[in-house]
Amino acid sequence: MKHEEAFYIGYVTKTRGLKGEVQIFFEFDEYEKLLFDVVFADMNGKLVPYFVASAKLQVNKTGYFNFDDVDHIDKAQPLLKKKLYLPIALMPERGEDEFFYTDLKGFTAVDETLGELGEILEVNEYPQQFVATVLYKETEILFPLNEDFIVEIDDEGKILTLSLPEGLLDIYLS
Repeated sequence: MKHEEAFYIGYVTKTRGLKGEVQIFFEFDEYEKLLFDVVFADMNGKLVPYFVASAKLQVNKTGYFNFDDVDHIDKAQPLLKKKLYLPIALMPERGEDEFFYTDLKGFTAVDETLGELGEILEVNEYPQQFVATVLYKETEILFPLNEDFIVEIDDEGKILTLSLPEGLLDIYLS
């Protein structure tokens, strides 16, 4: 399987016990709707399948998983911090009016004062908010995605218009 044929769901955070169980942190919003027969781990740029023997989902966006053929902590160690994917065919369908901050990846960020900032390279969810990453003047900058800063989302033109607080970008550029 290639990366284009899959979607990102989260990553392995730690091992648990001696029998190869791992904890997964989900960055996919509706993780409880996913089907876990097999997950694909990004191992040095290649997606390697891991067949799920058991999965116990938790309410805090985590889950405990056992994989076939991973029956010892030593076999689970290589999975630590690896990103996990599922085939696109298994992505839950959403309604036409549903929109997530993660959908902004690939949009062009434009600030009302500074003009075009660049393409949104990544959208990460942190406990308090979503944060976008943009390459601006050859420097990676981060800014929060919230209703206070977002002026308009042009879905068709793929443009996110923002009103960022004065001085926010100076932190990165100085």
